[in-house]
Amino acid sequence: MKHKAVILGNNYYIGLSTIRCLGIEGVHTVAVDYSEEDRYGAASKYCSEKVIVPHYKKEPNAFIQALIEYAKNQEEKPVLIPCHDSYLEAIDAHLDQLKEYYLLPQTQQGLATQVINKDTLHALALEKGIKVPESVSIDDENLREIVNEKIHFPCLVKPVDSPSFMRVFRTKIFKVYNMNELDEAVLKAKEANLDVFIQRIIPGFDDHMYTFDAYLNQDSKVTHWTTAQKLRQYPINFGASVYTIQRYVPELYEVGSKFLEAIQYKGFGEIEFKKDAETGDFYLIEINARITNFNHLLYKVGLNFPYITYRELIGDPLPPKAIKATTNRAFWYAYEDILAVKGYLKTKQLSFGQVFKSFFRPKAYAIWSWKDPKPLLVFLKSRIGKLSRFKQGGRDHAS
Repeated sequence: MKHKAVILGNNYYIGLSTIRCLGIEGVHTVAVDYSEEDRYGAASKYCSEKVIVPHYKKEPNAFIQALIEYAKNQEEKPVLIPCHDSYLEAIDAHLDQLKEYYLLPQTQQGLATQVINKDTLHALALEKGIKVPESVSIDDENLREIVNEKIHFPCLVKPVDSPSFMRVFRTKIFKVYNMNELDEAVLKAKEANLDVFIQRIIPGFDDHMYTFDAYLNQDSKVTHWTTAQKLRQYPINFGASVYTIQRYVPELYEVGSKFLEAIQYKGFGEIEFKKDAETGDFYLIEINARITNFNHLLYKVGLNFPYITYRELIGDPLPPKAIKATTNRAFWYAYEDILAVKGYLKTKQLSFGQVFKSFFRPKAYAIWSWKDPKPLLVFLKSRIGKLSRFKQGGRDHAS
């Protein structure tokens, strides 16, 4: 295949999974990163080429120029696939430039940023009649009254820009239990120059989190889709998937496809929903506008979304497909699930028996593959090295 696939961000298992999904189909894969550190995705045998570029945030213009220069030297336009929100934002900000040199699913500049921005996403969802958790701006003059009467404690202090918030605080949200804690959380965000808002917690354990995973073609029509249910997250309660199963939930197709098609979305998208334990209603929580954490699970159940993307963009689309049955296959990121399980047991949200029984399912592993073992070895070497440096630093400090 003459069109190469340029994968941005290979220091996480999303990039690794994307490389595998494309490489196994014979696509020339190009791992693009700003550093060699933790670059275990590029260690895959399915990685055809490795490129280092300037940092997307520290040198954004140089980063974009490096991508353009690379594309100019190719026989055909490469397909560009970001595997992290920060790369997605950088691409969206320079979409008009990049689409001259790359094949990209999204053609409307600003839409990707709009759907990953919590503030604009919720406004968009309300406009289209989709339920979202009740929220209030920190600048609302009736903030305290609204929190006490409609939001209630505990509640969430959530970022408008999740990637920036994660970089600063290493957590997705602040959970607060009273007005003093709320004030402290808001002050922290203000001091970091980050916009936040207050949101109601939808009742229900982590297994009330569901996803609608879909691909929309250039006519903004859903062509491929499935649904999934999270069982465990890390950090617990408000983190990323570490143990998720594919489960058929037809209601999510009705809500999810209607919304994504209405906003003229294109390419792969994942809507996260939470099912209210008291009412049974599904609330839209967020959208991942890039390949998802449990992409390998989706591949295992029959939906190779990176390849679906690639084939449509080169003008040779795959036939439509939907998984309308529960396979019960599980995505498992063992490294963080161990930490999650420890947290669930400590807080008595799960019992040892519940955790033990959950493992008796066919699995899709985040990093491990019998056919491609090297990325796991590189990952483990990196983690052992970091642990050694941490311990050495502790001894040096003590002395």
